[in-house]
Amino acid sequence: MTKISQAKELGLSSEEYKKINLQLGRKPNITELGIFSAMWSEHCSYKSTKKWLKTLPTSAPWVIQGPGENAGVIDLGDGLAAVFKMESHNHPSFIEPYQGAATGVGGIMRDIFTMGARPIANLNCLRFGSPKHSKTRHLLSGVVSGIGGYGNSIGVPTIGGECTFDEGYNGNILVNAMTVGIVNKNNIFYAKAGSPNSPLVYVGAKTGRDGIHGASMASSSFNKDSENKRPTVQVGDPFTEKLLLEACLELMSTKCIIGIQDMGAAGLTSSSVEMAAKDGKGIFIDLDKVPVREENMTPFEIMLSESQERMLMVIHPGSEKKAAQIFKKWELDFNIIGKVTDTKNIVLKSNNKIVANIPIEPLANGLIYDRAHKKIQYSLDKIRINTKNNWKSSLTKLLNEPDLTSKEWIWEQYDHMVMGDTIGFPGSESGVIRIHGSNKAIAVTTDCTPRYCANNAELGACQAVVESYRNLCAVGSKPLAITDCLNFGNPENPHVMRQIIDSIKGISLACKALSMPVVAGNVSLYNETEGESIPPTPQIGAVGIIKDVNKYVSNFPSEPNNQNIILIGDTKGHLSCSIYAQKIENINKGTPPPIELKKELKYGIFIQELCSEEFITSCRDLSDGGLGIALTELCLMSKIGCRIESQNSNIIAWLFGEDQSRYIITCTDINLNNIIEKARNKNISAEVIGRLVGKNFEVTEQSKKTDKISIDKLENIRNNWFKDYISIIN
Repeated sequence: MTKISQAKELGLSSEEYKKINLQLGRKPNITELGIFSAMWSEHCSYKSTKKWLKTLPTSAPWVIQGPGENAGVIDLGDGLAAVFKMESHNHPSFIEPYQGAATGVGGIMRDIFTMGARPIANLNCLRFGSPKHSKTRHLLSGVVSGIGGYGNSIGVPTIGGECTFDEGYNGNILVNAMTVGIVNKNNIFYAKAGSPNSPLVYVGAKTGRDGIHGASMASSSFNKDSENKRPTVQVGDPFTEKLLLEACLELMSTKCIIGIQDMGAAGLTSSSVEMAAKDGKGIFIDLDKVPVREENMTPFEIMLSESQERMLMVIHPGSEKKAAQIFKKWELDFNIIGKVTDTKNIVLKSNNKIVANIPIEPLANGLIYDRAHKKIQYSLDKIRINTKNNWKSSLTKLLNEPDLTSKEWIWEQYDHMVMGDTIGFPGSESGVIRIHGSNKAIAVTTDCTPRYCANNAELGACQAVVESYRNLCAVGSKPLAITDCLNFGNPENPHVMRQIIDSIKGISLACKALSMPVVAGNVSLYNETEGESIPPTPQIGAVGIIKDVNKYVSNFPSEPNNQNIILIGDTKGHLSCSIYAQKIENINKGTPPPIELKKELKYGIFIQELCSEEFITSCRDLSDGGLGIALTELCLMSKIGCRIESQNSNIIAWLFGEDQSRYIITCTDINLNNIIEKARNKNISAEVIGRLVGKNFEVTEQSKKTDKISIDKLENIRNNWFKDYISIIN
């Protein structure tokens, strides 16, 4: 029998150990204790956030499946559905960057095809420490290589994402992976157990000792000994995953499967418990029948292994032979390891002895904590920010900042063209991919601005949703739903817990106002080292539909010369909490820009209409760096200069303010009056600010002073940071 000291080693508190004893009516053995520790970990149970996550909006007429399954599902019409989710692999990627990132990609893809969908697009959101930190280059190189190595090998394009740097992530980087798949809405599979005596089947790769304690490791803070946790990082094999993907999809077409679940966090433990819990059933497993690749594996090790490329399924009795033949064809293990029971317990046998017997209910439902939280008094003070700087020097400095420099070094390592349906490329506002065999496309984006969240978690989280909404609208899509990945520090810290609560509130407000329900998500807590938490990072992934792919609008015009540039939205020059304030003036405090949700909705619908009516040749939203950075990116992607005229007396605030609800669009002369009139009729601010022309970025101020900088110079500055930075280790 076990002791409290063993429970603490597995991440359980003394009080939790006592609750286990009460649930069992006895002390657990080591296997049972390990099962409880995994299922009651923050990573699996969401015990600190469950209460608050229930406040999120999760339903809409187009939502087929909301939170609670492997992924969310939304109706795309014509019998098709999109399946998508975002998850974290933060701790593993810090400990072992290549395998941590690679298995993060593999894990999120399994969540998608577990539900019967074929993955069609990957995205990733990466947050690294300061470029000057001793580990950053190593972590950056390893993570990017891991993402590319796995995604490229399995043949799913990586079409978008984010990458930023901040010293707040020095001790805990964030690697959030998102996958989108397409499925016939009448052929969606769920994690369920079915009827008693239905065969429980293990498929895929063999079980090893990699990843043991992965769930509990992901639910604890780092310290100086964290490097020793390397054995808890899983090892991925994308080629086996490709075989598993095809085998599962083939079996799904035969109607053999009752329920199916990916073996992710906590491996065989979580998959079996979750399936049984869905139908109020029990599970019996003979551990001697689980295929292993290492000798003398204990029941504890088999149940808690997080070896990759494995699935657990329940099949209809009598279909065993048919199912086995399919997996034999794909050269994968197919083992009947147990059955569904009516005991409502999970019972494990090894060497003809019962080694665990636990009620399913306390494992599946876990614990719900109402953590202490202290209201945060966010500053409303206006921070004085110097606006006397030269706009040219400010622009060039910003373009050389890691957060705003070109990310081509990253995405050129990802195959974004495989499958041949990608039309919106990495580096764009949203990735866009055609639904194969149809005239539809889906748009996907990921967004979060941690510096906003650090200064006002509610407003920052709200802005993350709003920006994702704008990015989807900018390519001509109708935003439909989001998935989130909530990355925070220690929830036992009342300040951090309040950041979590405020962020969830901000997400909820925005999603309700914009009719974008939360259909899936992930929570990653204890992202701290030696008591230092990461900046609050509620990462948002959003999906929209383009009903006619011919109405897709790029972020730059295909024939840019002499195109009109129109600014949509009101510009007040909000510099507080901007990247200009942070990088030029070294001011990190301040109030994020205010958000008017009704205006965001109104302006977004207006942009969608312009795209649908084919009035515009390009569109992009304004976010980090405001108008100045958006115009620069427009020019560089269009390979042409611009001539801009400002009516604002403060050129710095006009160029670099981060006011929300704004877009820049381009159009030909023939459509200009139509756009302006349409905007006026809808009481929408629309101002012609210049044209795409020449070879310079040229600005005429209100004082009639004109200054310019060559596009070639701006391109050279923006494109070289990564190459220079990473060359040091190559």
